[in-house]
Amino acid sequence: MSMAHTLHDYLQRHRAHFDVMHHAHSGCSMETAAMAHVPGDRLAKPVLLKDDLGYVMAVLPSTCHVGIGALNRRLGRHLQLAEEWELDDLFSDCEPGAIPPMGPAYGIHTVMDEMLAAERDVYFEAGNHEDLIHMQMDTFLDLMAKADRARFAHRL
Repeated sequence: MSMAHTLHDYLQRHRAHFDVMHHAHSGCSMETAAMAHVPGDRLAKPVLLKDDLGYVMAVLPSTCHVGIGALNRRLGRHLQLAEEWELDDLFSDCEPGAIPPMGPAYGIHTVMDEMLAAERDVYFEAGNHEDLIHMQMDTFLDLMAKADRARFAHRL
């Protein structure tokens, strides 16, 4: 599978400058960072959460866990992890487990952790388990302009 169509269209519409890096098939974000030889702090991962108001995508470094309590306090919500089957429906153009951390492309409210925003560049899944998108953080922040920013992640 190639780059997710929704992601590709979003990047093209915003005229984003990026590179695609191919790597061996991986199963999780930390494995992806190791196989692609990229720092885990610069590999962005999404965590999809939900409550009665809808979905929220938390975007954070792959070296961290999402602090759901901190995020709930920040947003004034009662979020919990979304179910796997919901991910398949929302991200039908992506391989399971390879969702890009680009909530705005999918119309999902997004919150990005400040630790990730402090990096100079970023890598993230392209919608499959063998390609990473690489771009400068300024470009990523432009693409995430509608996303909230907060501190909610904690190191593994």
